Amino acid sequence: MTAPPLVIAHRGASAAHPANTVAAFAAAGPLGADGVELDVRRTADGAAVVVHDETLPDGRALVETARADLPGWVPTLAEALDACGDLLVNVEVKNWPGDGDFDPEEAMADAVVAELLARGGGDRYLVSCFHRPTVDRVRERAPGLATAYLHVHVDGPTALAEAVAHGHGALHPWSGLVTADLVAAAHDAGVVVNTWTVDDPDEMVRLAALGVDGIVTNVPDVARSVVGPR
Repeated sequence: MTAPPLVIAHRGASAAHPANTVAAFAAAGPLGADGVELDVRRTADGAAVVVHDETLPDGRALVETARADLPGWVPTLAEALDACGDLLVNVEVKNWPGDGDFDPEEAMADAVVAELLARGGGDRYLVSCFHRPTVDRVRERAPGLATAYLHVHVDGPTALAEAVAHGHGALHPWSGLVTADLVAAAHDAGVVVNTWTVDDPDEMVRLAALGVDGIVTNVPDVARSVVGPR
Protein backbone atom coordinates (compact mmCIF):
# COMPACT_ATOMS: atom_id res chain seq x y z
CA MET A 1 0.00 0.00 0.00
CA THR A 2 1.38 3.39 -1.00
CA ALA A 3 1.93 5.82 1.87
CA PRO A 4 -0.01 9.09 1.70
CA PRO A 5 1.98 12.17 0.73
CA LEU A 6 3.89 14.18 3.26
CA VAL A 7 2.12 17.30 4.48
CA ILE A 8 4.56 20.22 4.24
CA ALA A 9 3.53 23.51 5.84
CA HIS A 10 4.21 26.37 3.39
CA ARG A 11 6.19 29.04 5.25
CA GLY A 12 4.97 27.27 8.37
CA ALA A 13 1.31 27.15 9.36
CA SER A 14 0.81 30.35 7.40
CA ALA A 15 -2.99 30.38 7.40
CA ALA A 16 -2.95 30.38 11.20
CA HIS A 17 0.06 32.64 11.85
CA PRO A 18 2.11 35.22 9.93
CA ALA A 19 4.15 33.38 7.31
CA ASN A 20 7.83 32.58 7.86
CA THR A 21 7.71 33.37 11.56
CA VAL A 22 8.73 31.35 14.59
CA ALA A 23 5.05 31.09 15.57
CA ALA A 24 4.12 29.64 12.17
CA PHE A 25 6.92 27.07 12.32
CA ALA A 26 6.14 26.04 15.89
CA ALA A 27 2.45 25.56 15.05
CA ALA A 28 3.02 23.38 11.99
CA GLY A 29 3.52 20.07 13.79
CA PRO A 30 0.52 20.37 16.10
CA LEU A 31 -1.62 21.11 13.03
CA GLY A 32 -0.57 17.86 11.39
CA ALA A 33 2.43 18.79 9.26
CA ASP A 34 5.23 16.33 8.63
CA GLY A 35 7.51 19.14 7.53
CA VAL A 36 7.93 22.83 6.92
CA GLU A 37 8.96 24.85 3.87
CA LEU A 38 10.73 28.16 4.48
CA ASP A 39 12.45 30.86 2.42
CA VAL A 40 15.99 32.15 2.99
CA ARG A 41 17.53 35.41 1.83
CA ARG A 42 20.63 37.35 2.84
CA THR A 43 21.02 40.64 4.68
CA ALA A 44 23.55 43.41 4.07
CA ASP A 45 25.89 41.81 6.59
CA GLY A 46 25.49 38.32 5.14
CA ALA A 47 23.10 36.83 7.67
CA ALA A 48 20.78 34.06 6.49
CA VAL A 49 17.27 35.16 7.43
CA VAL A 50 13.86 33.68 6.74
CA VAL A 51 11.71 35.98 4.65
CA HIS A 52 9.99 35.54 1.28
CA ASP A 53 10.30 38.92 -0.41
CA GLU A 54 13.44 40.84 -1.28
CA THR A 55 11.80 44.03 0.01
CA LEU A 56 10.51 44.55 3.55
CA PRO A 57 6.97 45.89 4.11
CA ASP A 58 8.41 49.35 4.84
CA GLY A 59 10.14 49.43 1.44
CA ARG A 60 13.69 48.72 2.54
CA ALA A 61 15.68 46.26 0.46
CA LEU A 62 16.62 43.28 2.59
CA VAL A 63 20.06 43.01 1.01
CA GLU A 64 20.76 46.62 2.02
CA THR A 65 19.59 46.14 5.61
CA ALA A 66 21.69 44.73 8.44
CA ARG A 67 20.34 41.86 10.51
CA ALA A 68 20.13 44.07 13.61
CA ASP A 69 17.88 46.53 11.77
CA LEU A 70 15.27 44.00 10.66
CA PRO A 71 11.81 43.76 12.24
CA GLY A 72 11.67 41.44 15.21
CA TRP A 73 9.39 38.98 13.42
CA VAL A 74 12.10 38.07 10.89
CA PRO A 75 13.96 35.02 12.23
CA THR A 76 17.42 33.90 11.31
CA LEU A 77 17.68 30.53 9.62
CA ALA A 78 19.01 29.09 12.87
CA GLU A 79 16.05 30.43 14.85
CA ALA A 80 13.60 29.07 12.29
CA LEU A 81 15.20 25.63 12.30
CA ASP A 82 15.05 25.57 16.09
CA ALA A 83 11.33 26.38 15.95
CA CYS A 84 10.70 23.50 13.54
CA GLY A 85 11.73 20.98 16.18
CA ASP A 86 11.93 17.48 14.73
CA LEU A 87 9.94 18.23 11.57
CA LEU A 88 11.35 17.78 8.09
CA VAL A 89 12.54 21.10 6.69
CA ASN A 90 12.62 22.26 3.07
CA VAL A 91 14.89 25.31 2.85
CA GLU A 92 14.16 27.29 -0.30
CA VAL A 93 17.07 29.55 -1.20
CA LYS A 94 15.75 32.72 -2.82
CA ASN A 95 18.30 33.49 -5.53
CA TRP A 96 16.81 34.40 -8.88
CA PRO A 97 18.49 36.37 -11.70
CA GLY A 98 16.79 39.74 -11.89
CA ASP A 99 16.08 39.97 -8.17
CA GLY A 100 17.89 42.79 -6.42
CA ASP A 101 19.69 40.38 -4.13
CA PHE A 102 20.70 37.83 -6.77
CA ASP A 103 24.14 36.46 -5.98
CA PRO A 104 25.91 34.54 -8.76
CA GLU A 105 28.63 33.65 -6.26
CA GLU A 106 26.07 31.57 -4.31
CA ALA A 107 27.11 32.82 -0.87
CA MET A 108 23.66 32.11 0.58
CA ALA A 109 23.69 28.55 -0.72
CA ASP A 110 27.03 28.08 1.04
CA ALA A 111 25.65 29.60 4.25
CA VAL A 112 22.63 27.29 4.18
CA VAL A 113 24.86 24.26 3.65
CA ALA A 114 27.08 25.30 6.56
CA GLU A 115 24.10 25.69 8.91
CA LEU A 116 22.51 22.38 7.95
CA LEU A 117 25.78 20.45 8.17
CA ALA A 118 26.45 22.00 11.57
CA ARG A 119 23.15 20.43 12.65
CA GLY A 120 24.15 17.04 11.34
CA GLY A 121 22.61 17.29 7.88
CA GLY A 122 20.86 14.00 7.30
CA ASP A 123 17.44 13.13 5.99
CA ARG A 124 15.57 15.90 7.81
CA TYR A 125 16.71 18.62 5.44
CA LEU A 126 16.17 19.36 1.77
CA VAL A 127 17.33 22.46 -0.13
CA SER A 128 15.42 23.79 -3.14
CA CYS A 129 15.59 26.74 -5.51
CA PHE A 130 14.02 27.95 -8.75
CA HIS A 131 17.54 28.78 -9.98
CA ARG A 132 18.93 25.35 -10.74
CA PRO A 133 22.61 26.38 -10.49
CA THR A 134 21.95 27.27 -6.86
CA VAL A 135 20.89 23.73 -5.97
CA ASP A 136 23.76 22.47 -8.13
CA ARG A 137 26.05 24.43 -5.80
CA VAL A 138 24.44 22.86 -2.73
CA ARG A 139 24.92 19.39 -4.17
CA GLU A 140 28.54 20.20 -5.01
CA ARG A 141 29.24 21.43 -1.48
CA ALA A 142 27.28 18.74 0.35
CA PRO A 143 26.45 15.66 -1.73
CA GLY A 144 24.74 14.12 1.29
CA LEU A 145 22.08 16.84 1.52
CA ALA A 146 18.85 16.28 -0.39
CA THR A 147 18.23 18.82 -3.15
CA ALA A 148 15.23 19.72 -5.28
CA TYR A 149 14.70 21.62 -8.51
CA LEU A 150 11.75 23.96 -7.97
CA HIS A 151 9.93 24.96 -11.12
CA VAL A 152 6.91 26.68 -12.61
CA HIS A 153 8.10 28.27 -15.88
CA VAL A 154 9.87 25.12 -17.08
CA ASP A 155 7.66 22.23 -18.23
CA GLY A 156 7.65 19.05 -16.20
CA PRO A 157 9.56 16.70 -18.53
CA THR A 158 12.30 19.29 -19.13
CA ALA A 159 12.63 20.05 -15.42
CA LEU A 160 12.78 16.35 -14.59
CA ALA A 161 15.48 15.76 -17.18
CA GLU A 162 17.53 18.62 -15.71
CA ALA A 163 17.04 17.35 -12.16
CA VAL A 164 18.21 13.87 -13.12
CA ALA A 165 21.15 15.17 -15.16
CA HIS A 166 22.38 17.25 -12.24
CA GLY A 167 21.84 14.65 -9.55
CA HIS A 168 18.89 16.15 -7.70
CA GLY A 169 16.68 13.64 -5.94
CA ALA A 170 13.51 15.71 -5.86
CA LEU A 171 11.38 17.72 -8.24
CA HIS A 172 9.13 20.50 -6.91
CA PRO A 173 6.63 21.44 -9.63
CA TRP A 174 3.77 23.89 -9.31
CA SER A 175 0.65 21.81 -8.80
CA GLY A 176 -0.80 22.78 -12.17
CA LEU A 177 2.11 21.03 -13.89
CA VAL A 178 1.64 17.71 -12.11
CA THR A 179 0.37 14.86 -14.28
CA ALA A 180 0.27 11.11 -13.88
CA ASP A 181 2.96 10.79 -16.55
CA LEU A 182 5.27 13.24 -14.76
CA VAL A 183 4.93 11.48 -11.41
CA ALA A 184 5.48 8.07 -13.00
CA ALA A 185 8.52 9.26 -14.95
CA ALA A 186 10.00 10.88 -11.85
CA HIS A 187 9.52 7.77 -9.76
CA ASP A 188 11.00 5.60 -12.51
CA ALA A 189 14.06 7.86 -12.33
CA GLY A 190 14.23 7.62 -8.54
CA VAL A 191 13.08 11.23 -8.08
CA VAL A 192 10.46 12.22 -5.51
CA VAL A 193 7.77 14.76 -6.37
CA ASN A 194 6.68 17.42 -3.87
CA THR A 195 4.17 19.90 -5.24
CA TRP A 196 3.02 23.38 -4.20
CA THR A 197 1.03 25.34 -3.04
CA VAL A 198 -2.19 23.41 -2.54
CA ASP A 199 -4.99 24.57 -0.25
CA ASP A 200 -8.01 23.15 -2.10
CA PRO A 201 -9.09 19.75 -0.73
CA ASP A 202 -10.22 18.49 -4.14
CA GLU A 203 -6.81 19.30 -5.61
CA MET A 204 -5.16 17.53 -2.68
CA VAL A 205 -7.23 14.43 -3.48
CA ARG A 206 -6.21 14.60 -7.15
CA LEU A 207 -2.53 14.94 -6.37
CA ALA A 208 -2.54 12.21 -3.74
CA ALA A 209 -4.21 9.88 -6.25
CA LEU A 210 -1.42 10.62 -8.73
CA GLY A 211 1.11 9.45 -6.16
CA VAL A 212 2.95 12.67 -5.32
CA ASP A 213 5.33 12.31 -2.39
CA GLY A 214 4.60 15.63 -0.69
CA ILE A 215 2.01 18.41 -0.74
CA VAL A 216 3.09 21.90 0.27
CA THR A 217 0.15 23.78 1.77
CA ASN A 218 -0.79 26.81 3.86
CA VAL A 219 -3.37 24.66 5.69
CA PRO A 220 -1.63 21.55 7.03
CA ASP A 221 -4.62 20.66 9.20
CA VAL A 222 -6.83 20.49 6.11
CA ALA A 223 -4.25 18.50 4.18
CA ARG A 224 -3.85 16.03 7.03
CA SER A 225 -7.60 15.46 7.17
CA VAL A 226 -7.63 14.84 3.40
CA VAL A 227 -4.62 12.56 2.97
CA GLY A 228 -4.93 10.77 6.29
CA PRO A 229 -2.24 9.63 8.73
CA ARG A 230 1.14 8.30 7.65
